[in-house]
Amino acid sequence: MTGYRGRFAPTPSGPLHFGSLIAALASFLDARRAGGEWLLRIEDIDPPRCPAGAADVILRQLEAFGLHWDGPVLWQHDRDAAYAAALEKLEALGLAYPCSCSRKQWREHSVYPGWCREGVREPEKPVAWRLRSDLGLRPVVWQDRLFGVQRFDPADLGDVVLQRKDGLWAYQLAVVVDDADQGISDVVRGFDLLDNTPWQRQLQHALGLPEPRYLHLPLIVNRDGQKLSKQNLAPALPLEDHVVRPLLHRALVALDQTPPAELGTAPVAEQLAWASGNWEPQRIHAEAHRRE
Repeated sequence: MTGYRGRFAPTPSGPLHFGSLIAALASFLDARRAGGEWLLRIEDIDPPRCPAGAADVILRQLEAFGLHWDGPVLWQHDRDAAYAAALEKLEALGLAYPCSCSRKQWREHSVYPGWCREGVREPEKPVAWRLRSDLGLRPVVWQDRLFGVQRFDPADLGDVVLQRKDGLWAYQLAVVVDDADQGISDVVRGFDLLDNTPWQRQLQHALGLPEPRYLHLPLIVNRDGQKLSKQNLAPALPLEDHVVRPLLHRALVALDQTPPAELGTAPVAEQLAWASGNWEPQRIHAEAHRRE
């Protein structure tokens, strides 16, 4: 076993679709090719967005496509104490602050201008907690495995929310804490999350956490050029084996892995065995968008 640990971390706001399959499959194959582990995390920190039963559907969909995870599922709704400890540390370091501003107040600005950084805020109003991005890594630089060197100026990032005014935890803090606690060495995910990575690198640096390698994947878009998503009513992945087999093959083609045509009707275990042994992420064409 290598030191490789990957993960798939869907939000259970609805069933998986073809774009989700691309991310799950690529992260699975990357882990299996490396002889590593592939973990599953359900990112359900926003209950209003997560209808009852959606997570169970996701688990069944992954199993239908042969994407079997290692170890127990991690559920973010169980992780309040870990997130609170991280926020407390950031506050002690002077890197997190409470903010009473509303989005309407700073709508003329491209990013939040940091009005509450020095503790001047409107009394008796609920507060969110924000990261002081101006005190983090300058600049934020990393090597993406597909898209190459990435460089972001913290002045362009704005102070991202770590905990919302309603008390719910924000994605940026939760994903960093969970990746560290799960020992994630490699993150494989969609290109739409690439510009989230600078905040996550800043948080990793501030909290003294390991920095995973990143591989961002081209997005799958529909005929109108929109990212496949639940909001755009992308069709849910099927559970029936006779539909799953050709769709899995189609996903391998979309990832530029050139699977043999005859593999398109083979059992999922056979397709995944071939794909795991032949996975080469450098084959993927580094384009931000790919047609469905």
